[in-house]
Amino acid sequence: MKKLITLAVLGLAAGLQLQAAPAKSLGDITVNVDSRMLSVRVSANTPELNALAQTAFRSHGRYNVTTNTNAQYEIKFTAVAGNQVKVDVLRGGGGAALHSQVVSGSNARNALLKAADVAVEKTNGLGLKGFFASKLTFISELTGKKEVYSGDLFFGNVLQLTKDKASALSPRWSPNGSHIIYTSFYKSGFPDVFLIDTSSYQRTTFASFKGTNSGARYSPNGAHVAMVLSGEGNPELYVASASGVRPKRLTFSKDSVEASPCFSPDSSKIVYTSDVAGGPQLYVIPVSGGTPTRLSTGVSSYCAEPDWSRAKPNLIAFTARTGGYQIAVYDMSTGKGKSVSKAPYDAIEPSWLADGRHLVYTARDKATSVICILDTETGKSTKITPSSLGQVFQASVLAP
Repeated sequence: MKKLITLAVLGLAAGLQLQAAPAKSLGDITVNVDSRMLSVRVSANTPELNALAQTAFRSHGRYNVTTNTNAQYEIKFTAVAGNQVKVDVLRGGGGAALHSQVVSGSNARNALLKAADVAVEKTNGLGLKGFFASKLTFISELTGKKEVYSGDLFFGNVLQLTKDKASALSPRWSPNGSHIIYTSFYKSGFPDVFLIDTSSYQRTTFASFKGTNSGARYSPNGAHVAMVLSGEGNPELYVASASGVRPKRLTFSKDSVEASPCFSPDSSKIVYTSDVAGGPQLYVIPVSGGTPTRLSTGVSSYCAEPDWSRAKPNLIAFTARTGGYQIAVYDMSTGKGKSVSKAPYDAIEPSWLADGRHLVYTARDKATSVICILDTETGKSTKITPSSLGQVFQASVLAP
């Protein structure tokens, strides 16, 4: 019985059955250049930084990277010290200088990404935050087992954080990046929740109650952790303090499976997946408890893996089954949802980036799983995972 509950909880969150046919170019979807895009020339004074700057701006749906001297903006990066990069933003065609700044980072690569975020904020014209300096935690099967890793948004400075030699799942950052919380089978053979200290890399047990313990996620204010526990017989949604003390049960559905909790930006509510009405759908419940409210997305009879945008609190991204699996967004201000990915492969596991327009997600076919950046406005998708990391999925974003 316990094993059946385990598979139900994790299967609902992960979408176990592959639906889409293999794609010729997994992860990359190009869109036509239009008036919503700004043309930019981007360069740096070292080959490594130049390649990174080109990669970053080509992944951003607001920009069309070009070599044309009549581009609207010219953005130049200059490495000036081991961990400092100067960014100069100019009007295109030899126009006036608009901004110049020296940016420090943990190393030259990090400084370049921070400097690129400065350039985005000075040029995008829509009030968008930069997201290039974000960090990721994710699962890779590089060793043959599902282990937790971390790295920057473009998979530099990658570290393997676990060596459980057992399935690890759903890593999530604490709001300040000091910890990663995740699910692993490595001790008991059933899911328990663990914490990784990202400065010491020490691991501690967070939740190991009777039954299954999974889906843990911090609130944006860092005060609470939501998770799914089955100790009382059925997988139900609980919320505990950030130390794991006194978990409080929020749902009492008895026969359904709850999964994938995510807090609202103000930490007062939780959106999660439940199949209480038959197929998986999205529900919202106050952290203090109460009656769940179903979100009628109008997109699919299968809606799972929600992620609530902190930059745009009305938007919730989720995975919808529409033939195959695609990324969709529900707008709470209008009560409407829509598919935003345009992939000939499965698009699952969304995690918002800091501007509330882009997100990272898992693109997969029957043979491969990679992480991509998606522009939810245009459908542009850019693969960011190097092949050297093997199968990669379940990426979670830490905003810069």
